[in-house]
Amino acid sequence: MLTHLDCTKCEKRYDKGQVLNLCECGGPLYARYDLERAAREMRPGHLALREPTMWRYHEILPLDDPDQRISLGEGFTPLLAANRLGEHLGLPLLLIKDEGNNPTGSFKARGLSMAVSMARILGATDVCLPSAGNAGSALAAYAAVAGLHAHVYLPRDIAHLFVLETAAYGAHVETVDGLISDAGRMCAEQAKVHGWYECATLKEPYRVEGKKILGYEIAEQLGWKLPDAIVYPTGGGTGLVGMWKAFEELEQMGFIGSERPRMYAVQAEGCAPMVKAFSEGLEEAPFWEGAETHAHGLRVPKALGDFLILRALRESHGAGIAVSEEEILQGVREASSTEGLFVAPEGGACVAAARKLKASGHLSPDDSIVLFNTGTGYKYVENMIRAGWETPPR
Repeated sequence: MLTHLDCTKCEKRYDKGQVLNLCECGGPLYARYDLERAAREMRPGHLALREPTMWRYHEILPLDDPDQRISLGEGFTPLLAANRLGEHLGLPLLLIKDEGNNPTGSFKARGLSMAVSMARILGATDVCLPSAGNAGSALAAYAAVAGLHAHVYLPRDIAHLFVLETAAYGAHVETVDGLISDAGRMCAEQAKVHGWYECATLKEPYRVEGKKILGYEIAEQLGWKLPDAIVYPTGGGTGLVGMWKAFEELEQMGFIGSERPRMYAVQAEGCAPMVKAFSEGLEEAPFWEGAETHAHGLRVPKALGDFLILRALRESHGAGIAVSEEEILQGVREASSTEGLFVAPEGGACVAAARKLKASGHLSPDDSIVLFNTGTGYKYVENMIRAGWETPPR
C-alpha cells in the first residue's frame, strides 16, 4: 500500500517504483502509505493470527507481493519484563526489547531485510554499505539469500568476528583506516563508479521502514498502549526515528492516541554528537572529532538523520545522555547477572543510561520503560576484552 515517497527536509514528493537515494536537497526520504486502507486490514484480531515476524504488518511496508520478500524470520522479538534489573535500578516497570534474537544476532536484520528486498525489486545486482559490524553482516546474509553481490566497508579495527561472518556470507569486504565515516566515503565513491545500490543508513528510503516496525511491535505487545519512556542506543539513529514515524502512522490509523513516550538517545562519552547538539539547542549535530568507544555501534561521528533524531527528542520531551566506557561494561554485567541476557555493549549503555536518568529525575519508579538491547553480546567479546573486561583466572 505504498503510495509515494517524500523528503523529510523540503517535503518534495517522489513517485514510487524509482531507484532513489536522497532527495535533491540532500534530505532522507520517507515512504508513505494508504493508512486508511491499512487500518481496515490491520485490526488487532487479524494481526494476532499472523506470522511472528516484522512482515505481520505488511500493509505499512513497501512490498506488495509476499513472494518478493527476502526474509530470514526477522522481527517480533520478545519484550521481556526485567523484574530483577528493574528492582536493582529502582525502576520496577522496566522492560527489555531484546533484538539479539534476530537473524545475524542484531536489530540490523530488520532494516537490511527490507532494503535488500527493495533493491532486488528495483533491479539492483550489487548492494553496498559502510558498517560498524552488524549492518555489514546483515547486508551480506540477506544479499546471499537474494542472489545479489554485497560489498561491505568496515573500519580496520573492527572485531575479527564481524569480518569473518560477513565474508562467510559471500560478501566482498574492504577494511578502511579510520571510522565508519571514512568507510562511508569510500563506499559512496565505489557505488558511484560501479552503479551499486547504496544501503547506508537513511541514504535509501527502506531500511528505516524495517526499523520502524520496532514501534509497531512495542505497541502491539503492550496492548496498543505506549510506554512512558524508551531508552535507545543511538549511532545512526534509524531505529529511533523509525519508531517516531511508526507512532505517527499508528495515530493516523486510530490505533493509539496523541500520547508519546519520552525518547532518550544514549551515546558513549567518547562519541556523543547528539547529546552535545541536544544540550546546546542545535538543529543538527556537528561532526564529532576523535570518536572512540568499544560500543562500535555508537561510534558514529555524524548521523545523516541527526535533525530527525533531535526533533524526536524535543517533541517527546526526552533527552540525549552519554555514558562512560566503564559504565557500559557495568551495564552489560548487570543485565547478564540479573536477567540472563548477555547484551551487546550498546545494550549495556542503555542500562547505564537508565540509572543516570533515574538519578536525574528523568525516569521515576512509576514510569513504564522500554530499554533496548540491540544485539547479542557474543559478537562483542573481543571488544569488551579490549575495553578491560576482567575474566576469572583459569
